[in-house]
Amino acid sequence: MKDDEAKQAPGKLLHIPTTIGAVVVSYHLPDLKEALKLAPEVLAEIYLGKINRWSDPKISADNPGAKLPDQPISVVYRTDGSGTTAVYTDYLASVSSEWKDRVGAGKSVKWPAGLGAKGNEGVTGQLKTTPYTIGYIERAYATQNKLPMAELKNKAGKFIAPTTEAMSAAAEGVEMPDTLHVSLVNAGAEAAYPIAGYTYLLVYADAKDSVKGGAIAKYLWWSLHDGQKFAQTLDYAPLPSKVVTQVEGRLKELSSGGKKLL
Repeated sequence: MKDDEAKQAPGKLLHIPTTIGAVVVSYHLPDLKEALKLAPEVLAEIYLGKINRWSDPKISADNPGAKLPDQPISVVYRTDGSGTTAVYTDYLASVSSEWKDRVGAGKSVKWPAGLGAKGNEGVTGQLKTTPYTIGYIERAYATQNKLPMAELKNKAGKFIAPTTEAMSAAAEGVEMPDTLHVSLVNAGAEAAYPIAGYTYLLVYADAKDSVKGGAIAKYLWWSLHDGQKFAQTLDYAPLPSKVVTQVEGRLKELSSGGKKLL
């Protein structure tokens, strides 16, 4: 949450990182057998509407020998406000000054090109049914629907697939501040996938109800430790050990009526 949003809450809110997710770029190219490779400036120009055909030389340059059709690119984006859109537009703004100036980043933006769909499921539906589309979705939707995922050129110049290992690499290379919230997009580590982000629970620092507050605190402690082993099977990556240590310290601050809950 932004500071002005947090101030509207009736009490102090803490950001508690729970796991690491990825926003993937998926596409529908019937004749393409290998993974599509996209450079950041090319992806930004596709979403700006400046690159509008799959046969564009800028796409071909990173995909030598690939069967790229001379067809219009159908861009799909989210119409609803979402964290997925916030992470994706944060990435585009970080790699394209034109995107940053013209469109910006946020949970909702005014898209310069393309067709809107509601939710990850709406974008996934467009990708599955309409050839020559490109869209951004949460990684789980791509794996569950057997959709291809592009390999993106990261800050180190390597084309990286959105594996859980590459998501972890993004987090390992970014220092977590005391606020416990930070962007992971375009991380500098050589093996980092460039559109990754922490997922958060927003928790009141001082719970009004000590029983509920205690239950939440215990659940958070469990999710930080035993729960992390479930991340990969759910298409997420576990928290780095150094972040776990930081979050432990924050959870020990949780209270109800001034009395510690853990």
